[in-house]
Amino acid sequence: MNDPAARDAVRGARTLAQTLALLFGIAFLGAGVLGFIPGITTNLGDIKFAGNDSPAELLGLIQVSILHNIVHLLFGIAGIAMARTWESARTYLLGSGIIYVVLVLYGILTSNDSDANFVPINRAGDLLHVGLAAGLLASWFVSKGGEEAAKESRDRSMGSSGSTGSSGPPPSSSGPPSTTA
Repeated sequence: MNDPAARDAVRGARTLAQTLALLFGIAFLGAGVLGFIPGITTNLGDIKFAGNDSPAELLGLIQVSILHNIVHLLFGIAGIAMARTWESARTYLLGSGIIYVVLVLYGILTSNDSDANFVPINRAGDLLHVGLAAGLLASWFVSKGGEEAAKESRDRSMGSSGSTGSSGPPPSSSGPPSTTA
């Protein structure tokens, strides 16, 4: 096993997909918390639960509401929870990326003053959503190579309860495992 990523995954280190899902999860969780902190979010005293009339803006730029902040918190919790395995991390990155593409389209098709703009989303939010969609989908794409490492790690953890602690190569999988009596 000459691939460092595969070797790290076998040793129990996170794969790229898991690391990226964890980082996005922490960022979303942070954004959700910051959306409720006065000074970081302007006009917080007048924040609305939902709708385009919420005057609160995260960092004075991105229009937010209580619902918007709760959604960020949920995305954060999901990212952190789904970073536990390669498969769920990749699902999080792809699923979240697709959701953000939909939010970009929603922002483009919905005017700021429309009653349909219940999230709420302003132009700064639209630009952020473009970046998030691109970042999440790019993260999903670049983390494809971790599949083999994740499989090896899972196979090793399921089949080698009696590890010798050696750092040598994994046992050959060309034949049935040997058993000692």
